[in-house]
Amino acid sequence: MPAVAGDSFAAEPLDIEEAVDLSLAANPGLASVIEQARAMAAVAPQVGSLPDPMLSFNAQNLPVDTFNLDQEPMTQLQLGISQAVPFPGKLGLRREAAEREAAAATSAVDERRLKLIGEVRATWWKLFFLDRALEIIRQNQSFMRDFIEITQTKYKVGSGLQQDVLLAQLELSRLLDRELRLKGQRESVQAVMNSLLDRPSYLAIVMPESPPNESLPELDDETVLLERAVSARPLLAARREQIEASRKRVDLAQRDYYPDLRFGAAYGFRQTHDRITGEQLPDFLTLQLSINVPLYAGSRQSKAVEQRSSELSRRKYLLNDALRGVEASISRYYAGYVAARDQVLLFRTAIVPQAQQTVESMMAGYQVNRVDFLNVVNAQLRLYDAQINQWEALSDAKQALAQLAVAVGEESLYE
Repeated sequence: MPAVAGDSFAAEPLDIEEAVDLSLAANPGLASVIEQARAMAAVAPQVGSLPDPMLSFNAQNLPVDTFNLDQEPMTQLQLGISQAVPFPGKLGLRREAAEREAAAATSAVDERRLKLIGEVRATWWKLFFLDRALEIIRQNQSFMRDFIEITQTKYKVGSGLQQDVLLAQLELSRLLDRELRLKGQRESVQAVMNSLLDRPSYLAIVMPESPPNESLPELDDETVLLERAVSARPLLAARREQIEASRKRVDLAQRDYYPDLRFGAAYGFRQTHDRITGEQLPDFLTLQLSINVPLYAGSRQSKAVEQRSSELSRRKYLLNDALRGVEASISRYYAGYVAARDQVLLFRTAIVPQAQQTVESMMAGYQVNRVDFLNVVNAQLRLYDAQINQWEALSDAKQALAQLAVAVGEESLYE
């Protein structure tokens, strides 16, 4: 059964690099862009070739009264061939424009590949955070259940309050509600990951228990990253190639003011004889040269030049727009990464250790009735919130780093 095989395959923990490799091998969106690039690469040889020659067969000057081939001296069977030849330079410009478009399509493949890698990495870290959050919540549920037993015991022997029991049960219910909401989020993110890997959306994904890399390096300055993006980002390379293709089409439109040529030759076979001498009449050879005359240049060729010039301007604007978009993406993800990295550092060095010490102190005081139950619960809840927020900040930093790599035009940054 396919579902059984898929479930068995998905039972192994999904490493982040394995997820990237699987997506690159199976993602249908990437495959479609690759096929588009292959199709574009096949265009240049076509448009750069001469049109097919025309072969013709004519029965010329047949007498309509008898249709005899030997009745009239001008009757002939004619076999001809002709070849259309565009004005010199046109074929080369068509080929070069198509080659530029093919190069842009190849860059589009690289761009889609980078975005796919970024999406997979970001989605993987979302899943990893949700698993860690669920693990922490379940640990706190266990803690709260133990606390419920303690408060019930103290209440039964008269050393505790019923409100402590009710409060513990309420906090457990809240934890169960939080778990349900996180499970729903995880199923949604899991469906996204399965889509990226071209798997059924319901397929379970098991995540590793520990992250592959918790390091959060210092980044180069934004201006340095932007300089790298200008030369490395495939999106910008594709836009530049499209501009060059449009330039070639402008040149081609201007070249269309010049006429195309058609060369032809035909051989006429005659079967009639000279009526005086009785000799076989000679065959005919016909040579042909024809050109198209641009009589309507004002409404055709000139408008074509205007059209191609506008297309060139449009693509220049698209390049500028893409460049500004890259700048904005780098700034956004750079700021997001720095903020999340600083949060992780704060949680690691201050908030989580302080929350742990507070819980330990509160627990010790509660056992000797020096601290009330509400303070103990609040301290524990703050600890689990801090632990979840630490993992969330790490996940946010890794997601921002993955998207920053895409914005720069690289598969990964400092990892």
